[in-house]
Amino acid sequence: MLEKRTGEVLTEMLMEWGVDHLYGMPGDSINEFIDDLRKRKEDLSFIQVRHEEVGALAAASYAKLTGKLGVCLSIAGPGAVHLLNGLYDAKADNAPVLAIVGQVNSEQVGTGGFQEINLERMFDDVAVFNKRAETAQQLPDLLNQAIREAYVKKGVAVLIVPDDLFAVKQNGAPALTALGNYVPEILPSEQALKKAMQMMESSEKPLILAGKGAGKAQQELVSFAEHINAPIILSLQAKGIIPDNHPLCLGQLGQIGTKPAYKAMKDTDLLILIGTQFPYRDFLPDDVPAIQIDYKPENIGKYYPVETGLPGDAGRTLDYLVNHFTGRSDNQYLKKHQGLMEEWRVAVQQEKRKDAYPLHGPQVMCQLEKAMDDDAIISCDVGNVTVWMTRFLHLVRQKMIISGWLATMGSGLPGAIASQIAYPDRQVIGICGDGGFSMVMQDFVTAVKYQLPINMIVLNNSKIGMIKYEQEQMGHLDYAVELGEMDFAKFAESCGGEGYRVENIEDLETSLKQAFLSDKPSVIDVVIEEQPPLPGKITYGQAVNFSKYLIKEFFESGTMDLPDMKKSIDRLF
Repeated sequence: MLEKRTGEVLTEMLMEWGVDHLYGMPGDSINEFIDDLRKRKEDLSFIQVRHEEVGALAAASYAKLTGKLGVCLSIAGPGAVHLLNGLYDAKADNAPVLAIVGQVNSEQVGTGGFQEINLERMFDDVAVFNKRAETAQQLPDLLNQAIREAYVKKGVAVLIVPDDLFAVKQNGAPALTALGNYVPEILPSEQALKKAMQMMESSEKPLILAGKGAGKAQQELVSFAEHINAPIILSLQAKGIIPDNHPLCLGQLGQIGTKPAYKAMKDTDLLILIGTQFPYRDFLPDDVPAIQIDYKPENIGKYYPVETGLPGDAGRTLDYLVNHFTGRSDNQYLKKHQGLMEEWRVAVQQEKRKDAYPLHGPQVMCQLEKAMDDDAIISCDVGNVTVWMTRFLHLVRQKMIISGWLATMGSGLPGAIASQIAYPDRQVIGICGDGGFSMVMQDFVTAVKYQLPINMIVLNNSKIGMIKYEQEQMGHLDYAVELGEMDFAKFAESCGGEGYRVENIEDLETSLKQAFLSDKPSVIDVVIEEQPPLPGKITYGQAVNFSKYLIKEFFESGTMDLPDMKKSIDRLF
């Protein structure tokens, strides 16, 4: 029987699992495996990133977008440490990711060799599977189990391999494990379903809060909402599951949310949570009965005290309820908040269409909405840009990915790279602030190298805007939030891409059209004026703290140029 290197065996297994690319950077404790990847580069692409964090964030983004396994690799020591942020993003957002991490040679493990660190301990918190191979013969079975657990548990699997094991030859000994993962189709108990239907029967104001767990059940979600005459609020990660202009949609909730969503939540008498772990308790009702549908039983009641838990698949559960519950004819609550949402949409359109100079975030979203394709993929970074995108960019058929629970700055560019690899024929748009983009902008070169025609829109106000307003909201003075000016368009050109510097609305429209028609990666560097990312509803405490900031600013400046306090507070409300 023909012997094969262990690295060759693993490469073939990855392809059998459906993996067609992976992200990483070569180095001395992973180079044996890199050589096996080189031999199969036509079938399994190695995307060489400039920083391992970008590789892990890209793998997480690919998994979020497609549901398929995202794969990244690194050397031991510094490379492995760099992976952590992206792996924690995958963990937080339940994305199946495999990290193959090199280690010093077998005979050196435990001796404190060059670049050796305790990888098992370091990855212990982030991973659902975390094993170091002791022998080459273990590796095929360990790889199968790692991938299976990443899929089934929707999390991070880490396989640590001393580099010399990849070079050991194997003769195809009988495998202990098989390829493939099997997920049960779960339906809640009949008793729990009956209780849920009784609660819906007695409700006059049912409200749905849906998360990304409902992402594969769009039709069932809409049918259920229509059946019980309930409006739908979507979590941030669920934006786009149903169109933003859908008559049942009230937008998002919380600091990034809408006033109608806030008011509907305060007015409801039955909260129905579907596939979401919404963590901001201040934006949920104080004492309202709740039903929760979640495929993970341990998630039910984790962030809100529910009366009835329905552990199971969202689509099957909603379909059962539609077919077994008589429905509700009373639509007064729904009509009331649909009316408020229509008023909100009109106000949003007016804000977006203002002829502002300098430009503001909402105006950028208005022009982008006109220029983007119907099936575009949006990779949004974290910061004020999240507010502008969520509130002012209406999605209909487009897909959106973001770092949700971890909310890590710097996720926009890796997400765009992964999106273009996943869908090479679709328009990919990254939306970043200058703070988030500059954290990882070295990997714009990666997009140029692999001819990925991504379009990165950078909202450039030369500061970390959201943190500035967080400080003010707490009543503090601004500190360490200024970034300094940079021309990201020139940076893009120096990388071999296209760069557009935009300072007015006319240039923005033209630049977006030119960038979107090009087959090169581009950066549209939009100079914007800072603007408070105000939530859909301001609490009294936030207003008081903002006024404290204004007073402190007056005393610190030593001038009489004190802003109009009443106007500032009125603006908040």
